[in-house]
This record gives sequence, structure tokens and C-alpha cells, in this order.
Amino acid sequence: MKPLTQADLNRALLARQMLLAREKVSPLKAIERLAGMQAQQARPPFVGLWTRLENFQREDLLKLFHRRRVVRATAMRATIHLFTAREYLALRGALQPMLGAVMPPKFIKELGGESIPKICATGRKFFSAAPQSFKDLRELLKSKHPKADYRIAALAVRMNVPLLGVPGDSPWGFSTNATWTLAEEWLGQPVPAQVNTSALIKKYLAAFGPATPADAQAFSGCKGLRAEFEKLRPQLKVFQNEKGQELFDLPRAPRPPANTPAPARFIPEFDNLILAHADRTRIVADEHRPALITKNLHVPATFLINGRVAGTWKIERAKKSATLNIHPFAPLPAKAKAELKHEGEHLLHFVEPDANAVNIQIKK
Repeated sequence: MKPLTQADLNRALLARQMLLAREKVSPLKAIERLAGMQAQQARPPFVGLWTRLENFQREDLLKLFHRRRVVRATAMRATIHLFTAREYLALRGALQPMLGAVMPPKFIKELGGESIPKICATGRKFFSAAPQSFKDLRELLKSKHPKADYRIAALAVRMNVPLLGVPGDSPWGFSTNATWTLAEEWLGQPVPAQVNTSALIKKYLAAFGPATPADAQAFSGCKGLRAEFEKLRPQLKVFQNEKGQELFDLPRAPRPPANTPAPARFIPEFDNLILAHADRTRIVADEHRPALITKNLHVPATFLINGRVAGTWKIERAKKSATLNIHPFAPLPAKAKAELKHEGEHLLHFVEPDANAVNIQIKK
């Protein structure tokens, strides 16, 4: 069997991420196929669905929030993600060992002798009474557990108590000081504690394979996945990359030809397309990787040309006008510029529908 090239891996990733063509699937189905969507900020998942789906409208996702069919939760890498309610219930248990390990010994020392279960009991009672913000939780912990660093105590609650964001009436569903509630109360059923790591791995491979155990660990934040991959080996298809490393995949997952055309696409901030592998060279050159993580751990919005990250973008609003600023890593050919301008106009109208004028500036 020939090794899979970077181009092979790139097209497999784009096919699973619905970036070879916009697809006619529901937002609910898309979120499941993507193994969740990072949602540190409220707007990016909307842009992520817009760039992947035919005729996606903002209201499509807002309705799913309010109907409790899509939820916002602390999940992979201890960051906030969107899941379908069904998948959250199926995968939350597999993530708990990783979430619990976020509290290292030096953090535990800052709790002043207070036990994590006791602090979490306070937090559980607080969120059970009514939806609350983490700002209000920190204030409560100051008074209830004065010996503990209230910030570390609040982190312990966030990592160990299954909580879900409560959508509001903001344009993108959640405000910067959104409220949270117990997952079991929001969904009307207990959150299973079962650790089903095999389900997590299969979900990851369906969305991001072929991949190594190290890639799956980078995506999930979970450790020790090599042993779990070995247990699943009889059920998986095994390839090699050009470095001779083993890559695992689901047998029937799409792996289109390396020369499959890939359109220009705008990818939002924090998108898992950028973060889902330890070795990200299938989607971005190593020389450009430093530009995709800022000092404060912000992951900027990017754009794809021929399936690879070719630069970053940002929308700036000034009164009644909106400008899309595109920053390529290198000069772009005329065809790529034309694609970006065409796609960018639609992006501006989606993100800033009330702007009277839109502009696109390509900086190089």
C-alpha cells in the first residue's frame, strides 16, 4: 500500500469537514459530523456552518439552541464547544478524566485545604437554583470558601460539574457573560458518567482521520490514547504517511483523490480544522503555524486556497459599513483573489447583514 501523501490527507480532511463543497445537510447533522464545534466565542460556529452548508441562516442554529437540541459545554481541551444534545450525553463521560486533570497539584494547593468535592457541591447547588454566570459563581465562592482562591475554585466547578450554557437574545445566541445551568436539568436527564473512549476515538476519526493517536490526543486533550487505538485496531483501517508513521481511520470514511478541486473558503476563529492534529502540515505549513496562535492563545480566522491555510482575515465595522481585511501569507494569484472576493462578499452579508456598504481589502 502506498503511503498517504500530504495532499491525500488534506483532501480526506476537507471532505469530512464539508469544505470541498457546501453540503445539503441540517446544522444538527453537520455538528455531529464535525465532532462538535469549538465555541470559545459565540460567533465563530455560525460562520463555520455558513462556510460548510448550503443556505445556512443564523436563525437555523439559534432555534436549535432554544429547543435544547444543540448545547454549549466545556469539552475537548477544556475549551467550550457546541454539541448536539445526544452527542454531549454520549461523550461527556469520556472527557471527564481529562477535565479533572486540569487541576494540577499546584492549583489544588491554592484551595486552602478545601476539598474539590465540597467546592463542587457548592457550585452544583448554586447552578441548580437558577442559571448563573461564572462571575456570580466566583463571588459566591469567595464567601462560601474564603480559604480557597476563588478563581481556582470556580475552575474546579467548571471542570467537574457538567454545565451547559443558557442561550439568550444576543445576535449570536450567547453574551460574553452568559449564564450556565446543570446539564441534567437543561436536558431533563442524567449525564452518563461512563467513560466510552472508543466512541470518542471513532467520532474523531470520522471527522479528522486518517490520524495518529497523538493527533487524537491533541484534539481531545485526553492522554494515553495509544492503548485505546490498539484495542480498536481490528476495527480500523491502517495506513502510513510519508514519514512512515501509522495512521488509523474508519474503513468506510471518505478519502477522495488528492487532485480533487478545493474552493476558497473562510474559516472562523478557533475552528477545529486548525486545531485537530498534532501534526498540522496537512492543512497549514509549519512555517505559518506560529501566526495561528497569538500570545493570549487566540486562534485567528483563516482562509483556504486550494485546501490549505493561506492567510488570515478579520471583519471591521465602522458605522454603516463593514470591511473584510484579508492578510495572505504570500502574494496571491489573480484567480485566488477573485475567488476570495466573491466568497468574501457573501461572508460580509452573512456576518453584517445591516451594513449599508461592504468592502474587501487584500493586503498583499
